[in-house]
Amino acid sequence: MYTGKIVFAQVMEYLPLRRLRTCVDRYQGDFKVKTFTCQDHFRVMAFAQLSQRESLRDVEICLRAMASKLYHMGIRSSVSRNNLSHANEVRDWRIYADFAQLLIAHARRLYADEHLGAELDELTLYALDASTIDLCLSVFPWARFRRTKAAVKLHTLLDLRGNIPTFIHISEGKLHDVNALDLLLLEAGAFYVMDRGYLDFERLYRINRALAFFVIRSKRGIRFRRQRSRPVDKSTGLRCDQTVLIGNRQSALNYPGPLRRIVFVDPVTDKRLTLITNNFDLSALTIAQLYKARWQVELFFKWIKQHLRIKAFYGTSENAVKTQIWIAVSTYVLVAILKRQSHLPHSLYTILQVLSVSLFEKTPIPQLLAEWGRENDDGRICKQLSLFD
Repeated sequence: MYTGKIVFAQVMEYLPLRRLRTCVDRYQGDFKVKTFTCQDHFRVMAFAQLSQRESLRDVEICLRAMASKLYHMGIRSSVSRNNLSHANEVRDWRIYADFAQLLIAHARRLYADEHLGAELDELTLYALDASTIDLCLSVFPWARFRRTKAAVKLHTLLDLRGNIPTFIHISEGKLHDVNALDLLLLEAGAFYVMDRGYLDFERLYRINRALAFFVIRSKRGIRFRRQRSRPVDKSTGLRCDQTVLIGNRQSALNYPGPLRRIVFVDPVTDKRLTLITNNFDLSALTIAQLYKARWQVELFFKWIKQHLRIKAFYGTSENAVKTQIWIAVSTYVLVAILKRQSHLPHSLYTILQVLSVSLFEKTPIPQLLAEWGRENDDGRICKQLSLFD
């Protein structure tokens, strides 16, 4: 019989605690704190994410019911709703933002050899998008979005190799998506795949000058002057592959160089897509596949909103909201690290669902998931779509 660590403690074994202490010291998070340290705070909030608790009262009741196991979870102080609420209000959210970035860097190294497909394995691919999290204006007045609505926006650059977020910026809801391009540290040789909301030729030219590549969907009303055309196989959905110059005067001043225009019709949805890129080496079909891969960031937002607590917040201040979002991101990345280092074949969706009901058990995580697999291997086809296979 296994008498080792409980499941939650096994998950927390993957935390680089020395790095966490460095982040805490950087912002003096434990200054004059005698109980409920930043480490305790992180563990309790991570527990709330993994067990999908709905509120601070829910967290408090659950942990007090298991008070004898708090020490084995690594939590060295009693947990009360007041302590947790106070920590969310006053602990600098940048502690957990910096720590999330360290976890992200570690996860990216682990997933560096992730297979993307024969033609894409040699490429560095990022998908950029933003998602709005709606809030109640009367409860979150600092996040005013419209006259009767509040919101924050999550700008995310997703590394498509492992679906790890490499850049996250939390802003007011009214910040336009395209402004996130000003915040990126561009990587030479990398591909940035974006939807048409990011179409700004001055900013795209900055990507071009950084020796990086972009693939973006064009908007209606933009005129192009064709310089030359390349033959395409229309049976693949391609309609044209052209070298063009921008016909709009102001846009041409912002982007004076040539562009590549590709028109693709999705054979399934019959949707016509006009794509613009500054890469002239890859095949037109590969460029279309790159844009199709952008959908991974949409699924990422949908996935974390469904399975992590970032839509119902435990606090109402800006600091509390950002703290919860960054710890949610850290929890997501931590489970991704666990999956990779433990060589688990299951999807992140499956791992999180199993963990959510098993955090206090004393079963090794691989064995726990193996038992789940045997119980559910009934030969039926699962229709649940999963991004993280």
